[in-house]
Amino acid sequence: MGYSRSTSFNGNSTTAPASITMIAVLIIAVGISSTAGQGLLRENFYAGSCPNVEAIVQQAVATKASQQFTTIPATLRLFFHDCFVTGCDASVMVASPNGDAEKDASDNLSLAGDGFDTIVRSKTAVEAICPGVVSCADIMAIAARDVVALAGGPSFAVELGRRDGMVSNASLVAGNLPEPNMTLPELNAIFARHNLTQLDMIALSGAHTLGFSHCDRFANRLYSFSKTSTVDPSLNATYARQLMKACPQNVDPSIAIDMDPTTARTFDNVYYQNLVEGMGLFTSDEVLYSNPRSQPTVLDFARNAGDFNGAFSFAMRKLGRVGVKTGSQGSIRSDCTNINS
Repeated sequence: MGYSRSTSFNGNSTTAPASITMIAVLIIAVGISSTAGQGLLRENFYAGSCPNVEAIVQQAVATKASQQFTTIPATLRLFFHDCFVTGCDASVMVASPNGDAEKDASDNLSLAGDGFDTIVRSKTAVEAICPGVVSCADIMAIAARDVVALAGGPSFAVELGRRDGMVSNASLVAGNLPEPNMTLPELNAIFARHNLTQLDMIALSGAHTLGFSHCDRFANRLYSFSKTSTVDPSLNATYARQLMKACPQNVDPSIAIDMDPTTARTFDNVYYQNLVEGMGLFTSDEVLYSNPRSQPTVLDFARNAGDFNGAFSFAMRKLGRVGVKTGSQGSIRSDCTNINS
């Protein structure tokens, strides 16, 4: 059934009835298709109530990243996964005692703990200065921008004013996240649901310049691609051998490798240069170059870091508007992991 905000009587929390949960899910579904809340976001939203919020989050993120590099890709990926399901509402942060919240869905089990910890630490720091003012959803948006900048990528102004979602349900995740074997039309379709264009999709895919993937996410390209070719022929032969060495058949499922084999710790346009060389890790990476409809954009980003950085910044601002709750919608959680806080 998932996890919804509870009603509390005499200090004892009880899970909301199924009918209330279903109504909330329907409200969220309508909200995602609406753009009404987007106009209420603005860059100076907390100017009067928590003017130093971005500096507070930036410091917390920088401290965490200095302790563990995984913080950077994990926090960025967490933001993507949150926005693509019920909108940018921090519902992915919620922990359910029943193990059926959004984060518990199979597609989210690979989200690294460092991303969650980054948001929790940032929220704690903000609450110490501005209690009950800043949403977890806004903290996630700020932190996603900050980790990109820490890795050498562009910085950009973040629109604020989101409120936190009141439903977190594992059953809402399936079919709402891009998959590693998707074709260009499938990628375009899933991004278009959120008012994101093909250009936005290609730019946001550049986030694969950071982070890692478990071997099972691309093993089919190495060992069972088709009846006529065991290995995906679009893979660079040298790169394919490297992948096989790192990910032999029946490898430990916990083993993961860098998605960018060249500059894995730097946010740059080398991801697109790798695509041109046949070194995209996923099918969904490779199709961006092999499909003539998207290839010109890949070539442009491969040659011009400025074009990529500009497009990425623009697309991140658009992504941050997806399905937002504003005004009287949602809540401001004091604990990002507790939907009742």
